[in-house]
Amino acid sequence: MTPSSHPYDQLTPDRVLDAIESQGYLSDARIMALNSYENRVYQVGIEESLPIIAKFYRPQRWTKAQILEEHEFSLELHDMEFPIVPPLKNEQGETLHEFEGFQFALFERKGGYPPELDNFDHLLTLGRCMGRLHQLGAAKPFGHRPGINLQRYGKDSVQWLLENDFIPVALLPAYETLSRDILEKLDSIEKHYQPKAIRVHGDAHCGNILWRDDNAHFVDFDDTCMAPAIQDLWMFLSGDRANQTAQLSELLEGYNEFYDFSPIELNLVEYFRTLRLINYSGWLAKRWNDPAFPMAFPWFNTERYWSEHILELREQMAILDEPPLSIMP
Repeated sequence: MTPSSHPYDQLTPDRVLDAIESQGYLSDARIMALNSYENRVYQVGIEESLPIIAKFYRPQRWTKAQILEEHEFSLELHDMEFPIVPPLKNEQGETLHEFEGFQFALFERKGGYPPELDNFDHLLTLGRCMGRLHQLGAAKPFGHRPGINLQRYGKDSVQWLLENDFIPVALLPAYETLSRDILEKLDSIEKHYQPKAIRVHGDAHCGNILWRDDNAHFVDFDDTCMAPAIQDLWMFLSGDRANQTAQLSELLEGYNEFYDFSPIELNLVEYFRTLRLINYSGWLAKRWNDPAFPMAFPWFNTERYWSEHILELREQMAILDEPPLSIMP
């Protein structure tokens, strides 16, 4: 491997097929890369059987213990008949495999389409699913996986961006001042509201949910972590305040059938939304040496991107001062 190469450069189609066959499958040599950037995910054809999905974890991102906690949580949910696509076990009962320096897991291929967040029946079902997930998630904590918090998603991301010359010089003073003010505001919110952190999905956007058979099926627990319950709910909210209030009411109607939602967590909706905005830029910057990222996100690292991002953060700063959403009676 040359000094400038990326570990995924070594994940050739032949190596993917060899890894699959190391687990006892006979591939028909059909391989299709799926839409994933953090990890590498492939659909692989299997002789005289349905294709399977192979997920190759990004090297050095998670420890083995952290990945196994992800798998254990998925299997716990599957055992309670939660609609999830869990990792497959081999004959030894293992879900995490290693092949020539790569850690990978295998999954059944499942079809479906994203839920419709403007469909209140879908929101009711999503609320029930999240209530069930959090009921189990609250039963015990993770021992190895990190949490979603201000330090990890906010302060660390800003520090990385400032230290690695991603922000255009002309916009640097504006970003430094604004990011400092936002981090101070978020720090105040974090200290004031300290709700219980439980095991959550962590990245419950529509791309990680397959809708089929009138139910939501959850995939990709790669970001599962310890966080307040609202982290798995706020991404289902969109539109103006009235729309979000109505959506929230429908979600919580289903949610509270299985797990009691703490209304104090409504004060953290915009807190987590802001952290996601900051962390997204940091994530792109940290992955910029992966050749897939400049190809997929060519607009990043341009003056236009940073101008728009600074404007977005200014708008979000103003929203942080607004009253939180309320639950409809």
